Amino acid sequence: MYKRFMVTVFGLSLLCAKNSAADQLSIPLQIDYSLIKKVLVSQLYTGKNNAAELWNDRQGCSYLRLSNPEVGGKNGQIRLLNEVQARFGTGLGGQCLTVLEWAGILETLQQPTLDSGHSVLSFPVASATAYDHEGRHLTIGKLQDLINRFAEPRLAAVKIDLNESRSHIEQTLTHFLPKDNAAEVKAILKSLKFNNVAAGDDGIGIKLEFNAPAKKTAIQPAPAFSEAEQKQWQSAWREWESFLSSAIEQAAHDTKSPELRETLTEILMNSRTAFQAGLEEHDADAADPVRVFFTDTWGRLAPTLKTIANELPGTQGLRYITFIAATDAIYELERLAAPFGLDISSDGLRRLARILIAGKQQQTRARQAP
Repeated sequence: MYKRFMVTVFGLSLLCAKNSAADQLSIPLQIDYSLIKKVLVSQLYTGKNNAAELWNDRQGCSYLRLSNPEVGGKNGQIRLLNEVQARFGTGLGGQCLTVLEWAGILETLQQPTLDSGHSVLSFPVASATAYDHEGRHLTIGKLQDLINRFAEPRLAAVKIDLNESRSHIEQTLTHFLPKDNAAEVKAILKSLKFNNVAAGDDGIGIKLEFNAPAKKTAIQPAPAFSEAEQKQWQSAWREWESFLSSAIEQAAHDTKSPELRETLTEILMNSRTAFQAGLEEHDADAADPVRVFFTDTWGRLAPTLKTIANELPGTQGLRYITFIAATDAIYELERLAAPFGLDISSDGLRRLARILIAGKQQQTRARQAP
């Protein structure tokens, strides 16, 4: 589903052309704490009733168990609150002799950290404090020892691998860029890294950094479509529209989101009007219909995607978050005087449409060849 959905969105949000070389861009993205909680649950809280069984002696005499995690931010760190149950005992004559039994709250402060390869996010524990249910700080040596030995290492072992996110960005971009740009795109994405991770009030902020072309491309005006080109475009558009409609239905079904279906369907309908206006001659002093369409569209679509990201299980939502960052990068590149030949405008649409028409004609000739 994800691949078809991203094809749909990029089909409605990307127009591009050509060029090369090196200037660094930094795009912010945020991983909300609701997603961090889902990662924790999927990797650690896998026991009965979604508890984290951190340690037990296999006899039922001793154990350390966490449950009901709540994730937030505090003083530049991740604050994790858990209900904790602990018992320490020993077997005696077939019975358990309990030495310590306790239930309360465990607060850990954890520092989000990227590995040396800037691609794996982990959460080492900076401090761990136990409280009773009245909020009193407890200093029970045996309990603290269990927390240090079993809770801290397991919490620190939770990781988010961002390599998959980078792979999805590359696959999505290369799907839509012209083939003669593929080498440049790969070179740019090879330089991509995640950096400057920090915990905020609502989530973890990360910078998405990569080398963008420093050389500016002179964007030449593209003439309006002729009558013959208009007919060819209508044929190509009908096929594209049919595919996009199918992908929209699939995406909305898989995410169980009627809001997504309504948003994408309305965008698709508006795109036909905006694109048709962009292909024709229009007042040069008026707002460009294609630019207006894409700017308004992304302003509506990005919040919808972020909402969906926070509803999906596990790390699936991370795909949407990094997609939002990737699209923000496209707009930033275009804003910087088209260093990669990006041109979100009527001229850009005309160039892209002519490429699509030429490709369709080439495919037709290939099928008809003996």
